[in-house]
Amino acid sequence: MYFKLFYVVSALSLFSKCLCLGEKDEIQNHCDLLRQWLAPSSVRVELNKKGFHREVTTTVEFRSKELSSVKVLLIHRWPRDVYVDPYQLASLSDQNDWKILLDSAIDLEVPAHKASGFVTYVYPFSTGPTSKLFRVTVPIHGRYHKPSFDGKMFKSVDIEAPELLLRSEKCAQLSSLEPHTVVDAPCTASNSSTCSWVKVKPQQDLNPVSFQLPVGDGSLVAHVCGGTLLVTMICCVALSKYMWKHQVI
Repeated sequence: MYFKLFYVVSALSLFSKCLCLGEKDEIQNHCDLLRQWLAPSSVRVELNKKGFHREVTTTVEFRSKELSSVKVLLIHRWPRDVYVDPYQLASLSDQNDWKILLDSAIDLEVPAHKASGFVTYVYPFSTGPTSKLFRVTVPIHGRYHKPSFDGKMFKSVDIEAPELLLRSEKCAQLSSLEPHTVVDAPCTASNSSTCSWVKVKPQQDLNPVSFQLPVGDGSLVAHVCGGTLLVTMICCVALSKYMWKHQVI
């Protein structure tokens, strides 16, 4: 009787150890996969369209071809000279293979000198079984600037390349991925919680892409205001004479 009980306990203990070892091996496999994805990746940033309404396209190509459970995150840090339209992004959500999260509310009307920079978290996802190429196009819009009194007709706006982060839900031993930096960021576009992500270093240093926005001529402010006031007065006089002549009440 005691021998049978001892045999059952030993078998359960051995099974538990095997199960733990299997889980450790699985976790290690996912960490190894994440480490493969952390190899220097190709990142390209392009600026399309002209004028105040532009598109910033980021293309990321990984060396590893196996997607598995690795999640991708692009963090854009935008200057106050531009904004994204949340309503436009919502209307395009069904057409995109990525989700976006804003770190703050966006005021579409304020000029650049009254606005603040903001951050977007973009979560691209694969539409196929495997993919090592992600392409994200974010529409941006330029803000109006104060008139210039020093003769400058354009304002240069620099768009920095996004930070590339990776995460695997089944790899919790991020300390083993040194020297890569571990940062905290929202887990998903729903912003339900914060997770630890690993920052990927691109193959090359990326320079910002730049474009120019037209700026009003401050020396013409007095002329424009005076002309506007004069035209307004002329229209008021002409309208008053018409109403008096035709007895329009």
